[in-house]
Amino acid sequence: MKPTLVILAAGMGSRYGGLKQVDALGPKGETIIDYSVYDAIRAGFGKVVFVIRKSIEKDFLEVFGNRFSSDVKVEIAFQELDMLPQGFKVPEGREKPWGTAHAVWVTRHLINEPFAVINADDFYGFDTFRVLAQELSKPNLEKGSYFMVGYKLGNTLSEQGAVSRGICSTDANGYLLDVVERTHIERIDGQVKYKDENGNLVKVDENVPVSMNFWGFTPDFFAYTEKLMTDFFSNQIGNVKAEFYIPTVVNRAIKEGVARCKVLETKAEWFGVTYPGDRPRVVNRLKELTENGVYSSPLWSR
Repeated sequence: MKPTLVILAAGMGSRYGGLKQVDALGPKGETIIDYSVYDAIRAGFGKVVFVIRKSIEKDFLEVFGNRFSSDVKVEIAFQELDMLPQGFKVPEGREKPWGTAHAVWVTRHLINEPFAVINADDFYGFDTFRVLAQELSKPNLEKGSYFMVGYKLGNTLSEQGAVSRGICSTDANGYLLDVVERTHIERIDGQVKYKDENGNLVKVDENVPVSMNFWGFTPDFFAYTEKLMTDFFSNQIGNVKAEFYIPTVVNRAIKEGVARCKVLETKAEWFGVTYPGDRPRVVNRLKELTENGVYSSPLWSR
């Protein structure tokens, strides 16, 4: 059975100032989503599930519509604030989505096979899809077989401002020990630093592996996520800014022995659009990749 690709496109994109999921960046108006789907199909993924909000459905469908339907099966899952485990209600003042783990959880009725998860606004490169598809397509993949594709922290920064990254620790065999979400990471006077919980700047090795939210899971991830999500909402339902992240689930699964997460290496280049000022670099890089024959132009022949 071919693995499925889940694309998280429900984020609000407040720092970018618009719906970057549908922004035309390629030479013929392609979005980053176009490149992700194109590379996923070439790598062997058999289905794509988009996670969006109902409020952006019209804009989303106007851009993508049936663009991929003849190449791969496509389904849509909605991530809404009121999609909560039984017994919980949305608190007054809540506006932000509940986070990446919640976004994956809303796809549970659409997926019964191993699957990958990516961000809609990150360019990951074909090799990343290839190495993960290879793992997810293995026959008799054991329950609790999780994967993460790692990138070097220094190669994932933005010249336009601070970013958030999941900084990873691994064992001698390349399995994830834990991933810690760090915020306000940027290069300052030649050194990469993040801001800790007390607002202090802490230096970090720029070669440390980080998560760019390119994950692979077996379907048992859904039930385990729901279990932890119930605990999360029991403690955080009143916090209007709290978010339930994928690394939270993965860390607990590792510590409880429910899963092992292999960190995969890739030769692919990562880039993304966190801020409006990132856009020119992404446009130029996609143009270069097209001119070098890595991608055709237009990307889709029809």
